[in-house]
Amino acid sequence: MQNLVYLDNAATTPLDESVLEAMLPLMREPRGNPSSLHALGAAARKAVEEARASVARLIEASPGEILFTAGGTESDNLAVLGLAAANPEKRHVVISAIEHPAVRGAAEHLEATGYEVTRLGVTADGVVNPAELAEALRPDTALAAVMWANNEVGAIQLVEELAGICREAGVTFHVDAVQGAGRIPIDVSRSLVSTLAFSAHKLYGPQGIGALYVREGVKLALPLFGGGL
Repeated sequence: MQNLVYLDNAATTPLDESVLEAMLPLMREPRGNPSSLHALGAAARKAVEEARASVARLIEASPGEILFTAGGTESDNLAVLGLAAANPEKRHVVISAIEHPAVRGAAEHLEATGYEVTRLGVTADGVVNPAELAEALRPDTALAAVMWANNEVGAIQLVEELAGICREAGVTFHVDAVQGAGRIPIDVSRSLVSTLAFSAHKLYGPQGIGALYVREGVKLALPLFGGGL
């Protein structure tokens, strides 16, 4: 293993030394519950909120729009299932045919519970045709989901245009940006997505940590009770 050359950063990146150095003091010192009112809890809360603000800056979001998760799969699941649950009267979902299994699987679960799922094909370049998305949207569409950068072929979608189409139609729009965040400039003040998923281990951070951006005002029904994100 001494001569190992790692060339699979698209799958996961090594933990950056500066990230490890930032994490170690928080792991070594006495830790409090961020929800506790005592000094250790306040210190933990401060560290969480500093991290939230740092993550928000990556995509030009407000810190309050960032939810921490256990990774990209959880973020995608929370978005797809949460957006659907927040619009129970709408029973139609649109995704691209090349979504990550985290989005495909969530859509298949909805389909098994009575939702209709439209799967959009892509061009020879792996790109969703915006006109086809516009045509697929209906009054009963609960959400649409298209990944920003494909994890297998690297195709980059026209997210700003797709988001504009969904916004005009009044449809919430989720973007899996796990493969794109940190590599593609993302500004959610311009790309008017409803939710956006990303993950630390694609950005030289630790495995097991992700985030979900939820635009202020977007309704998201979280299938979790008793704790915060």
